[in-house]
Order: sequence, then C-alpha cells, then structure tokens
Amino acid sequence: MKCVDINCDAGESYAAWTLGEEHAVLPHVSSVNISCGVHAGDPGVMRKTVELALAYELSIGAHPGLPDRESFGRRERTITPDEVYDLVVYQIGALQAIVQVQGARLRHVKPHGALYNMAAVRPALADAVARAVRDVDASLAVYGLSGSASIDAARAAGLTALSEVFPDRAYASDGTLRPRSEEAALIEDPGIAAARAVRMVREGVVIAVDGTPIPVTAETLCVHGDGNNAGAVAAAIRAALATEKVEVAAPRPRSSPG
Repeated sequence: MKCVDINCDAGESYAAWTLGEEHAVLPHVSSVNISCGVHAGDPGVMRKTVELALAYELSIGAHPGLPDRESFGRRERTITPDEVYDLVVYQIGALQAIVQVQGARLRHVKPHGALYNMAAVRPALADAVARAVRDVDASLAVYGLSGSASIDAARAAGLTALSEVFPDRAYASDGTLRPRSEEAALIEDPGIAAARAVRMVREGVVIAVDGTPIPVTAETLCVHGDGNNAGAVAAAIRAALATEKVEVAAPRPRSSPG
C-alpha cells in the first residue's frame, strides 16, 4: 500500500486575533507545521497548538517565516543567507523548547510563505535553511516544494527531505505556486482538491493554470487551514486517498546523530 503524509499549517492566530479552521482540519492530517511567533503566533498560541497536535497524535514541525506580520509573511523581501540562517535557528529553537516541555519531540521544519517560495528557487537561501536545520538538530526533516532548490539543499546537508505538493493551491507553468495575491490561487472546492491530490500521488503530475502538466513527487501533501472551506477540503482529500487505498501517516522519525 502506498503511504503519504498530509500536513497542515497551524498556530497562526495572534493574541485576540483568530485565524483558520484548525479543529476542522487537524483530524484529517498526520503532521502539523506550527508558526513560531514571527510571521504569526505567539508563545501562548504556540503552546496551545502543540497541546492540540499532541491530542490528535500528530507529528509536529516548526513553521518559520519572515518577520512581517502585516502581510502574514507572504511578502518577499531582500534578505541575506545569514539573516535567513539566524531567523530559522531562532524560530526552531523557540518551538522546540515548547514541544520539549510537553514531553514530545520536534520532527520537521517547513518554511512559511515568502521564505518557502524564495528558498524554492534561490539555492543560497535554501542552503541557509538547510544549514540552520542541521545545526539545530540533524534528525529534523525538511519539507520543501517538489523539484525545488529546497529539496536539493536539504539532501546535500545530509538531512531527510520530503517533497511537498499542494492539492489546494494553483501552480504556475514553472512548477512554483501561484502567488496568493493572484486570483484563484487557493482551491476551495473539495472535489477538485481531492481529485488533484489523487492524481499527484498516483500519477505524479499536477496541471498548471495554463494547462501545462507539471511532474511532482508527492511525499507530503499540504492542506491549508485558512481557506473558507478548509475542513471540507481536508476531509475530501483524506477520503479520496482512502478510496484509492493510499495510507496516510507521518514520516518515520530519524534517529538523532550519535
């Protein structure tokens, strides 16, 4: 039986501001990426989201982003590899401490938003992310866009790299994700998202907005919790994979070096 991971971004609320349908999405995923208090989240939200993830028995990952709450970390900016390294180390460490005091272990790292997209196409930034992950804990996996510089950099650093696909996001013809600022960037129809997920897993392809078939490797599927229909989309994807006899499970943890 084929096996894939389904991940979801979470912990994106801040103070009195609430974002996302986490309680509706988390029952259908196997791993969760928790914001680390920079682009979104705060210490209390991080703690509560870790508690929620443990209640659902999910694999927990850090979701570091750029320091830009105004645009939710989705606005690209000029940033050096050293700055990326420092930001990622800082954010992994913050979440890692919260996870550890609850008796659990951090399992992976997935950059957020603009940081994710820039690292996917800029090898120097991808290398900075990979070095930061390795230097904090080389047993952590890296989730990166299928076919991107992020996957290459993680593997070159000796890390486990999981190729990620997005059944609920539109793709450009070059295999990158259509920017959230553009129309129809997020797919909110459960049936369409589920059919895309099955094709990604079974055929290794996704169709771009201009009709171009894009080859992908689907080791982990991301479903977003901030869409208007997020819970229904996640449920439909999980059900469609079950019908196709595709098992959903978090990646097997890697032992810490030494």
